[in-house]
Amino acid sequence: MAKTVLLKIKRQASPEAKPVWEEFELPWKPGMNVISSFMDIAANPVTRDGKATTPIVYDSNCLEEVCGSCAMLINGRARMACSALIDRLEQPVRIEPLSKFPVVRDLSVDRSVLFENLKRVKAWIPVDGTYDLGSGPRVTPTQQEEQYPISRCISCCCCMEACPQFNESTNFVGAATIAQAMLFNEHPTGKAIKEERLRALMGDGGIQECGYAQNCVEVCPKDIPLTKAISKVGGDVMVQAVKDIFRR
Repeated sequence: MAKTVLLKIKRQASPEAKPVWEEFELPWKPGMNVISSFMDIAANPVTRDGKATTPIVYDSNCLEEVCGSCAMLINGRARMACSALIDRLEQPVRIEPLSKFPVVRDLSVDRSVLFENLKRVKAWIPVDGTYDLGSGPRVTPTQQEEQYPISRCISCCCCMEACPQFNESTNFVGAATIAQAMLFNEHPTGKAIKEERLRALMGDGGIQECGYAQNCVEVCPKDIPLTKAISKVGGDVMVQAVKDIFRR
C-alpha cells in the first residue's frame, strides 16, 4: 500500500467568513515539506472525501527560511512552513493561520502590526541628505559578532504569536521590535536617536509589558537571543527613565 500524508487545514474565505476545516490526503514523497504539500494540493484541489475545492492561500517567497513570510501554526506551534518537514511531523498535520493576527484568507494573515511597532521605536539608521556621507564610522569585528545574531531577524512574527503578553489587552510591541531597537541602539550611527527609541519603549505596550515567559526564544527560527536583548533594553530603559527624571 502506497504511503500517504494526511493534512488538516483551517481555511477562511475572507476576513469576515466563518473558518472551516478541510482534510487532504496526498501521496508521500521524499523530502516533503508543508509548502510542497500546498503545491501538490494546488495541482489537484480535491479534499480527502473527494470534494472539489480551491488551492490553499498562503504567503511564501524564498522557501529557504530567510524571508519569514510562511509562518503559520503547524501542530499548534508557530514555525516556518518551508522548513517543516512532513516526515518529522505527527499526522494528521494540523495547519492553521497565526492566531494573533487578522486573517486575510486561509493561512495568509496581516502582520503589519510588527512594522507599525518598528516604526514606533524608529528601528532604522538615521541618514539625512542625498550628499556623500563618506564611509561612516568603523565597526570592529567584535561589535559585528555581537550584533549579527540580532540582525538575523526575518520578521516572521513567531515570537509574537508565542508570547502570552502580545495581545489586544496589553498592546505589547513584542520581542522582535525590542531586539531591533537594541540592534540600532548599539550601532555607532544609530546611537544618535537611542534616547528616542528608549522613550518609545517606556509607554503603553513597552518593555514593562514583558512577562519574561521566554516563549519567544523557544520558537525563533533563527535562534536570536531575544531574552538577552529584552534584558539589555530593559536596563537601558530604566537608566534613561532616571536620567529624564533628573533633567526635569
